[in-house]
Amino acid sequence: MPGFESFGDLERKEVEDVLDNGVLMRYGFDAMRNGHYKAKSLEEELQNTLQVNHAQLVTNGTAAVSVALALAGVGAGDEVIIPCFTFVASFEAIMMLGAIPVLVDIDATLTLDPNAVKAAITDKTKAIMPVHMCGSMADLDALSAIAKAHNLKLVEDACQAIGGTYKGTALGAYGDLGCFSFDFVKTITCGEGGAVVTNNATYAKHADLFTDHGHDHIGNDRGAEGHPYLGYNFRISELNAAVGLAQVRRLKDFIAIQKKNYTILRDALATIPEVTFRTVPEGGEESYAFLSFFLPDLETARKVSAGFKAAGVDACFHYYDNNWHYVRKWEHLKDIKTLYPVSKEVTNGLAYLKTKTFDQSDHFIGRNLSCLIKLSWTEAEVKARAQQMVTAIQQAL
Repeated sequence: MPGFESFGDLERKEVEDVLDNGVLMRYGFDAMRNGHYKAKSLEEELQNTLQVNHAQLVTNGTAAVSVALALAGVGAGDEVIIPCFTFVASFEAIMMLGAIPVLVDIDATLTLDPNAVKAAITDKTKAIMPVHMCGSMADLDALSAIAKAHNLKLVEDACQAIGGTYKGTALGAYGDLGCFSFDFVKTITCGEGGAVVTNNATYAKHADLFTDHGHDHIGNDRGAEGHPYLGYNFRISELNAAVGLAQVRRLKDFIAIQKKNYTILRDALATIPEVTFRTVPEGGEESYAFLSFFLPDLETARKVSAGFKAAGVDACFHYYDNNWHYVRKWEHLKDIKTLYPVSKEVTNGLAYLKTKTFDQSDHFIGRNLSCLIKLSWTEAEVKARAQQMVTAIQQAL
């Protein structure tokens, strides 16, 4: 991770197809295309790769979350339960629908704690959204049971976890709807792009309409198409899709490289008794995009983080002190600092953040470091990195 480390002839060929015919838009201009439909082809490739019935490309992962939640019936004043460890896009996408993000604690999976989810359900709750942070998942069976018991939708934010699986099902394809990001630093990149996936034919039809101004895409004259519903513009370009098409065809190779590098690092750190690793639910397999582990306490984690930087061990994140991924530094959300008026329902709905504490999550995030696994490392570089990490941890201890 990320895919931009490994651009090659496959990506160039797909992009050249688009530039040769000159059609950068995914819809229309059929006579000019020379048979090239990169967005449509990428959707089909995703369906085959993820073993899911439908995939709808969108502009980015944030749009994918908003679209998926809209299809799930989330709207003004509704509540969506999400983990307090995620990327800010998760709550931004909810608020764009006029809905309320309800942040709850994580557990040793670094994702949603099912017990915290149960405690947060109200008569306004419409969906539960686990976020598969750093390439691994929550206990999806437990969350699915909770959702079914309360007639809620389960929407997976798998933006950081393409290539991971849970009990043989691709992450993102387990719930009612799933979301992916293909931005510049994801395992599969389009530069900018995302996708909504589902096995529900109605959701798929509505996704096609919703992401293109309500166009029904019936007939050969775009200007004469019907508009049975209101929609928005979340169309991906053919250029972005072309890069993603080449990349998704290489996903298995990317995951294999990540797993090899991950395993070398994990085996080295496992020799240190004070180091433990995030919990992966039974039947789950990570995407190996990150190696996430725990140290004994917050102070040690901070020392190790500083030691890694001093030793030149880059791309290892201590999210407790991070502005973008953990609730502790989200003052702009807690104070609702927006550039547009927010409804009273959202303002009142977010009031809980003024006083809510996340002691359980602090316990896990404070002790956690998550280290990016790169595709471009040689085996010698990975082994050298492993030794640097072991030395830095031992010195901090």
